[in-house]
Amino acid sequence: MKKLAEEIKSGQLKQVYILYGEEAYLRNQYKEKLKTALLDGGDAMNLHCFEGKDVKTGDVIDLAETMPFLAQRRVIVLENSGLFAHGGEELAHYLGAPSETTYFVFAEAAVDKRSKLYKAATAKGRTIEFKAQDETTLKRWIMGFLKRENKNITERDLNLFLDKTGSDMENIRGELEKLLCYCLERDVITAQDIEAVCTKQVTSQIFDMINAVAERRQKAAMELYYDLLTLKEPPMRILFLITRQFNLLLQVKELKNKGLDANAIGEKVGLAGFIARKYVTQAAKFKEADLRRALADCVEAEQAVKTGRMNDIMSVELLIVKYSAA
Repeated sequence: MKKLAEEIKSGQLKQVYILYGEEAYLRNQYKEKLKTALLDGGDAMNLHCFEGKDVKTGDVIDLAETMPFLAQRRVIVLENSGLFAHGGEELAHYLGAPSETTYFVFAEAAVDKRSKLYKAATAKGRTIEFKAQDETTLKRWIMGFLKRENKNITERDLNLFLDKTGSDMENIRGELEKLLCYCLERDVITAQDIEAVCTKQVTSQIFDMINAVAERRQKAAMELYYDLLTLKEPPMRILFLITRQFNLLLQVKELKNKGLDANAIGEKVGLAGFIARKYVTQAAKFKEADLRRALADCVEAEQAVKTGRMNDIMSVELLIVKYSAA
C-alpha cells in the first residue's frame, strides 16, 4: 500500500493495477484515489466502470482501443468481475500489448494467481492485496477518526467497540458515525453509548452462541438463537454460520496443535489476529472429534430440511440442544 500511495502522490502510475483482498473498505478507498489520479483532472467521459460478472471482455477491449478525448488517458475500472477465476483469457491476451493510452484498475475480493489474466496484468502493473487489518492498526485508525471529531474513548471501551463490530473497516466506519451522532454534545464515548447504539454483527452473535454451547449453557445458547430469529435471520443462514464457525474452530485447533500462534493462525484462516485469539480460546473448549461430528451433523441438518424431513427452525434447534446438553 505504501508504494501505491507514493505512486498516486508522485503521478508515476502503472498501466494496470489489481486491488484485491478481503478488506473492502481499503480496497474501495484506493480504487477511488486511483481513478482520480489517473484522470488527472480530465473529463469523466474517459472513465468507464464495469461491475459484476456479466462484463463482456470484447466491449472492454473495444473501449480500450478508443483514443481518450482531450486527455492523456482512458481509464477502465472493473470491479468484482470474477475474470481472475474464469473468462479473462481474451483480456489477458489483449494486455500483452494494450493501447498505450488506456489504463486499467481491477478491484476484486479474490483472485486466482494462476490465471492468465493475473499473470498478464501483473506483468503490466502492480498488484496490491488488502488484508484484514490487525488490532493495533484498527485501534490507531479508530483513534485518529475520533480525534478529528474531538472525541475520546478509554482502552477498555475501545475493546468493547471492536468486540461489537469485528474487524471489517466498512462496518467500523458505519458504527463510528452512529456513535458520533449519538454523542454529539459530549467529548467522551462510554460503554453505555456503545451498548445503546452499536449493532453486534451476526457472526459475533454466532460466536457467543457457540461459546454457550461449548460451556454447556443450553439456556443461553437457545436464547441467542431465538434472538437471531427475532431479528429475522433465516434459520438456514444461521445454520450456515454455525457450520462455518465449527469449520473455523476445527482449522484453528489443528493449526494450534501444529504449534502456530494466534497471529499465524489468523493469517492461515483469514482472521485478524485479535479475533483469531478468541477462536483459539474457544477451540480449546472442544475436542477435535466433537468438532468433526458437529460438522457432520450440520450437513445432516441441512439435508433434513432440503428433503422435507424436518422444518428449518427445528433442525437448528435440535443441533444446538445436542451440543449444549450437560
